[in-house]
Amino acid sequence: MKIAIFGFGTVGSGVYDVIKMNSDIIAKRAGKPIEIKYVLDLRDFPGNPVQEVLVHDVDTILNDPEVKIIAEVMGGINPAYDYTKRALSLGKSVCTSNKELVAAHGAELIELAKQHNCDYYFEASVGGGIPIIRSLCDCLVGDDILEIKGIVNGTTNYILTRMGEDGLDFNVALKEAQDNGYAERNPAADIEGTDAQRKAAILASLAAGAQVDCDDIPTEGIVNITAEDIACAKSLGAKIKLLASIRRDDEKVSAMVAPFLVFENCQLYHVNNVFNGILVTGNATGDVMFYGKGAGKLPTAGAVAGDIIEAAKYYGLPSDIIWSREKAHMSEQGSGVQRFYVRVSDKTAMEARKALGVTAESASSKAGEVAFLTEAMSENDFLSKIKNLEVLSKIRVYD
Repeated sequence: MKIAIFGFGTVGSGVYDVIKMNSDIIAKRAGKPIEIKYVLDLRDFPGNPVQEVLVHDVDTILNDPEVKIIAEVMGGINPAYDYTKRALSLGKSVCTSNKELVAAHGAELIELAKQHNCDYYFEASVGGGIPIIRSLCDCLVGDDILEIKGIVNGTTNYILTRMGEDGLDFNVALKEAQDNGYAERNPAADIEGTDAQRKAAILASLAAGAQVDCDDIPTEGIVNITAEDIACAKSLGAKIKLLASIRRDDEKVSAMVAPFLVFENCQLYHVNNVFNGILVTGNATGDVMFYGKGAGKLPTAGAVAGDIIEAAKYYGLPSDIIWSREKAHMSEQGSGVQRFYVRVSDKTAMEARKALGVTAESASSKAGEVAFLTEAMSENDFLSKIKNLEVLSKIRVYD
């Protein structure tokens, strides 16, 4: 089975390495040898063995009938969207790690693949090497998925872990993440929540079987999380985690990405550093936990390689992933009920307690400030109650 790789960056070079390194076991599992015939990239790589199969023109690949499977690991929408559509239209299966493209056009590309008796696989688009997509589409297909909550961005989890366990300031922890290769030079997509938002859109769409756009998902990053919040959370017995949160209720879907206080009785409390953890609740199976490295060259490449094996085994037999292009029915924003963490100044504390009906014990991280947890209430109700208060910080609580 001849394949091609679009892009020879971090993930593309990883796919190349995994296919070469595990060629014997991949051949056994795919039922046939997998041969990399082409790698597409604008650059040259003198001295690298990839140079022997490197091409710069996508048409060289698309016009070659021997190439049956393509690993699209370029990232971004353009030109990946155009190249993927052209490949699928020619009956070539495509396996991708491109979360941005999958979130925006996944339903369309799945439909196009089915029309041309090929496949569009995207296991590596969420959770790196964690097998969450196939589990939702195959292993848990008999369940009605009620809720998905998870840490799906390793960069932010690393930053929050370093702030919580070692007392680092946000900017110091971010710089360390960049120095270690966990964060990009421009970390906006991670720390502002956009990366997690795209992954949440994919998970929500699969749970609903219909399109959930990124614009449907209110998103907050971690840029406003301070050392004071970390310390207060710790004194309350919690950690702060950036979560993708998806719920289904009465055929409606709600989704958000935001920081949450997570307590020790939740498995996600124990997911630290660059690891990801995703909790899935089904009406039959109950709670299922997925844990592992959510990013990185080889974990992500391994997931792409797994998709390539599936595409080779079942070539010509399109998968039955259910993801309609119709928009999912979304719940009204702000209707979700939960507790909230609130941090205020001492002079505002009494007024805030009264407005929010708080009687529980509070925590403080420094003189002149106090933090406490509210009772469960809707987000709209909470925002109405604090409208005229001077609130230093507010974070949702995951119970």
